[in-house]
Amino acid sequence: MSTPSPRPSYAAVLRVPHARRTFAAALVGRLSYGTVSLALMLSLTRSTGSYAVAGLVMALFGATSVFLSPYRASLVDRHGPRRALLPMALLYAALLCVLAAACRHPGTPAGVLAATAAITGACTPPLGPTMRAVWAELLPDRAMLQRAYSLDGVAEELLFVSGPLLVGAVVGVAPPAAGVVLSALLVAVGTLAFATSPAAGVLRPAEHGKDADAPGRRAGAGQARALLQPVVVAAGVGVSVSAVDLLVVAFASERGLGDGTVAWVLAALSLGSAVGGLLNGAVAWSSSARARLPFLAVGLGLCLAAAGLAPGVITLAVAVACAGLFVAPALTTAYLIADESAPPGFRTRAGAWCNTAVNAGLSAGAAAVGLLVERLPLPVCFAVSGAVAVAAALVPGRRRDRSAGRPGPVSRRPSRSRPSRPSGRSGRSPSGASGRP
Repeated sequence: MSTPSPRPSYAAVLRVPHARRTFAAALVGRLSYGTVSLALMLSLTRSTGSYAVAGLVMALFGATSVFLSPYRASLVDRHGPRRALLPMALLYAALLCVLAAACRHPGTPAGVLAATAAITGACTPPLGPTMRAVWAELLPDRAMLQRAYSLDGVAEELLFVSGPLLVGAVVGVAPPAAGVVLSALLVAVGTLAFATSPAAGVLRPAEHGKDADAPGRRAGAGQARALLQPVVVAAGVGVSVSAVDLLVVAFASERGLGDGTVAWVLAALSLGSAVGGLLNGAVAWSSSARARLPFLAVGLGLCLAAAGLAPGVITLAVAVACAGLFVAPALTTAYLIADESAPPGFRTRAGAWCNTAVNAGLSAGAAAVGLLVERLPLPVCFAVSGAVAVAAALVPGRRRDRSAGRPGPVSRRPSRSRPSRPSGRSGRSPSGASGRP
C-alpha cells in the first residue's frame, strides 16, 4: 500500500473506489431529513387546523427519532447495514406514507396522528452515523478521515438548507402531504443504494458470544468516559446554534426588520459553518482532536456573546458568520474523537451518541431561549447561549484505555486495509454536525 499524502485533498477522498457512489447514495437518503420536518409540519397544520396538535405530534416524532438513535445504531453495529439499515429505512418510508395519507383526510384523531408519528420517528435509519462509520472503517489515515468527516459535515449542512427550499417548490404545485411522500421516496431510494454499495460491506457485523462480550463489558466504563467530552460539546453546540434562530428573530423584531432579514442572517450562519468545515478539513493539524475541541467550543461561545453587542443587522450577520466558522469543525472533531474512542462493534453507536447529543441540544436550546428572551435583555440572551458552549469546553478530554479491547489509532489503522480482509469487494474502498439522523 502506498504511503498516503501528508495533506490529502477532498478529491483524493472521493477518488477512493466506490466512495462517490456510496457518499452520493447516503446524501440522497439524508436529504429526506432536510425535507421531512417542514413537509410534515405543513401537512399536520393543514389537516388538524391546530398549531398545538401539530407541535405535539412533531415533538413526539422528533423525540423518538433522537433518543432511540443509539439503539438503532446498535442494530447496525450488530447486524450490519444491509440486514439492519435497509429494513429500517423501508419501514420508516412506509410509515411516512401512512402519515401522509392520514394528513390527507381532515378529521383524523390527534391520538392516531401522534402514535403514528412516534412509531415513525422510532424507525428513522441512522444514515449519518453509518456513513461516518464507513468512512472511518475504510480510510487508513487520520488526515484522510478528517477530510472525509469535514466533507460529510459540509454536505449535510447544505442538505438542511436545500431541503426546505425543495419542500417549498413541491407545495407550490402539490399539497404538503406530497412533500412527506417525497421524503419517504428519498430515504428509501438513498438507503437502498447505500446499503447495497460495495463500500457498505466493509461494516461487518460485530462478533457475538461469551468471549466477544466479556471485553466489551470490561471496556464499558472507559468507553463512557472517553465519549463524555465529545458528547457534551456536541450537546453544547446544539444548544448554542438553536438559540441563534430565535435570538435573530427577536433581534429583527426589536428593530422592525422583516423576515427576509432573518433569513439572510441565518444563511450567514450556515455559510460560516460550511466555510469553517472546509477549512478544518484542509488544515494539517499538529494538535490532537481532543486538544482542539475545547478551543472550537470556546470560539463559538465568544462569537455568539459578541453577536449580542451588534449595533445593526450587518454587524450581527458578520458575528453570526464568525460563530458559524466553529460549528462544523467542532462537530467534525467530536465525531473524530468518538471514532477514536470506539471499540470494535461500537463505531456506529459512538457516532450516534454525538448525533443524539446535537439533536437534544437543538431541542433544549430552543425551549430554554424561548423562556429567556421574554425575561432578559437580548445581549444577555446571546451571552448565555454562548456561555453554554464555553461551559461544555470545560469537560476534560479523557482517552479510553486502549488495553480494554481496542488498540490505538496508530496500530489499528493499517489492519483495516489488509488485502486479505474479506469484504465482498476488490481492493480497498472508503466511503459520513450536523447533527441529525
